[in-house]
Amino acid sequence: MQISPVQYPKDHSSRTVRDLVFNASGDVLVLGDTRRSSEFSPWALERLARVLAERSAGLVFSDASGSPRIDYQKGSIRDDFDLGPLVAVSVPRARSVLERAGAAGPELRWGGVYDLRLRLSEAYPIVRVPEPLSEAGESDPRASGERQFDYVDPRQREYQVEMEAIATDHLRRIGAYLPARTRRADPPASGFPVAASVVIPVRNRESTIRDAIGSALSQEADFQFNVIVVDNHSTDGTGGAIGSFPDPRVIRIVPKETCLGIGGCWNQAVLSGACGRVAVQLDSDDLYADSHVLANLVRQMTDNRFAMLVASYTTVDFGLKETAPGLVDHREWTRENGHNNVLRINGFGAPRAFDVGVVRRFGFPNVSYGEDYAVGLRISREYEIGRVFDPVYLCRRWEGNSDSRLPPETVNRYNAYKDWLRTGEIEARIAMNSREAASP
Repeated sequence: MQISPVQYPKDHSSRTVRDLVFNASGDVLVLGDTRRSSEFSPWALERLARVLAERSAGLVFSDASGSPRIDYQKGSIRDDFDLGPLVAVSVPRARSVLERAGAAGPELRWGGVYDLRLRLSEAYPIVRVPEPLSEAGESDPRASGERQFDYVDPRQREYQVEMEAIATDHLRRIGAYLPARTRRADPPASGFPVAASVVIPVRNRESTIRDAIGSALSQEADFQFNVIVVDNHSTDGTGGAIGSFPDPRVIRIVPKETCLGIGGCWNQAVLSGACGRVAVQLDSDDLYADSHVLANLVRQMTDNRFAMLVASYTTVDFGLKETAPGLVDHREWTRENGHNNVLRINGFGAPRAFDVGVVRRFGFPNVSYGEDYAVGLRISREYEIGRVFDPVYLCRRWEGNSDSRLPPETVNRYNAYKDWLRTGEIEARIAMNSREAASP
């Protein structure tokens, strides 16, 4: 097997990628990431090429010294999947998928490599070599809490539109694309004690929980609501802070179980007999922007019979001063394609409101990361999700946030879990489309 020398693309356009693939002198094209300064082991190229051949793969990537990566799944379709500083591509297989695209292949400014990776994944394995074949060169030194907002940065709008188009075409080719969802939640049923519940899962947030509960109680509405605080066995003064509110609308739930994540706490709230028809999120760090938020969200939920509603928020520091990125409104969401594009990105946004009759059908997974994403994916398979693009929420970004500065191992675990969620959702959508196509 002949290996072409390492190629460092001048850009990631489709024109550059096609030139590299069709002008490669060997059977294996090795692409290097110009954003990383990395050294490679003496046997790296041969090892990648050998695995490429033995696994009949379309693309192979590897771990780095001190920086393991995660395996590629069907749900690893996000454009920021970390392949590392060096990837090996099968030239014959790359040529076959690009020739199949033919003249209809898109002209891409930034997504040439991304498009090639997705096309290869449709026909061939994408294989990770769990061996360190390079040093741990990072393309982005920022903390995890800083990187997570890149896809909603308005300065990246053109880039994101292109990535969305690439991912949507991929979903169409594999049979996972869904047209716009129009199904609405069933009409409100009787048996709910109040119209709405503000749900606050909490553990060890003595410094912020009073503010959160006070913000919820300050809401002005012409309907009855309560505040369900699920105290997940706090060991600081959180329990006392919750108990300092004499208002009977504050309902503290302490689960019997000690193994619950945030998702498990949500299940405790929505399955409780105290829960209203609409459950509205409030994280224990955060605040509503004014006293009319709950009324506005519940009105939109009930008037439109949405199964889920996602609003927008402003990021602030602990003192509530606006900080970067500021307004996070998820303008990338569209009614026509948001439920498809959300398979490419890592979240829906916040705060979220749920029709309790719907969310009780699905439940939340018992995790503390991705629990809301999992439920959102499941709901979006069947129901239309409503959006509010005005900021209604103050999201505190401070050193106490659980996602402010995650170690690489945790980032990998979280990304692998969300890829797993996407894999299951993609397979479910393919199966649903197949059933509908087969029905008379």
